[in-house]
Order: sequence, then C-alpha cells, then structure tokens
Amino acid sequence: MGNIADDVNSRFENNKVKALINILFTAGWITNKQNAFFKPFGISPQQYNILRILKGAGEPLKAQTVKDRMIERAPNATRLMDKLSAKHLIERMPCDYDRRVVYIHITKEGLALIQEISADLNLDFLENLTEDEAGHLSDLLDKLR
Repeated sequence: MGNIADDVNSRFENNKVKALINILFTAGWITNKQNAFFKPFGISPQQYNILRILKGAGEPLKAQTVKDRMIERAPNATRLMDKLSAKHLIERMPCDYDRRVVYIHITKEGLALIQEISADLNLDFLENLTEDEAGHLSDLLDKLR
C-alpha cells in the first residue's frame, strides 16, 4: 500500500495538511488511471460523465442541466458535447419555444458505448477497501465538502 509521505518524499506539519496533500495526490493518480482506461474507447472521463448523465436521465436534458450535474464542472462542457456529437454519441435538439435552450439526448451509439465500457470497467484499485471502508471514506469526503 502507498504512503503519501513516501510517495511525495515529504513530511507534513500536521495531519490536516497531510490529508489535503493525500487527497490532491490521489485525485491526480485516479485521473491518470481514468485517462488511460478511457483512451481505447476514444473518449475522455469527462465525456463519459456526460454520457452517464444522459443515460441515467432517460430523457433529453437541457445542456445546462448536464453541465450542472457533471462531476468536474469544466468550462469546456460545450466543447466536450461538440466532440460527442461529432462521434454521433449524443444529439442536440433545439427547444421549440426558446432558441437559447438546447436539449441533449444520448444516441443508440452512445448507449452501446456505455454498455461496452461498463463491461470493461475496472475498479481493481478499490480492492484494498472493504465495503464498510469505502462507505466511511465517502462519508468523510462528503463531510469535507
């Protein structure tokens, strides 16, 4: 198992600073794992998040609603949706009564990709946690926010 002090070759003035550095280091580590996992599918983790949101909604959503529900609320969400649309994984549908509103819908191709990714999804880096520990960690992260 990793040890943040060893991983970053540093000492910490207290456990709160150590926890913060550990969270940031772990976030980067997970991001690198995600990028490597999604690369063969031709999408980014953020694009996958958009597809998951749309699949879970079960109906077209306003583009702003999708942006609001994203895990990582990146300012480039429109560009991410442009790329998904170019790959025919989502469709944009203009609102009939308000031209400022655009609805986003996941396509059959997008649903198929989600299914393919779900079959390959590898969470082995969570194997070191028991179900109770994972729940406790999630609760602590909720408390932090």
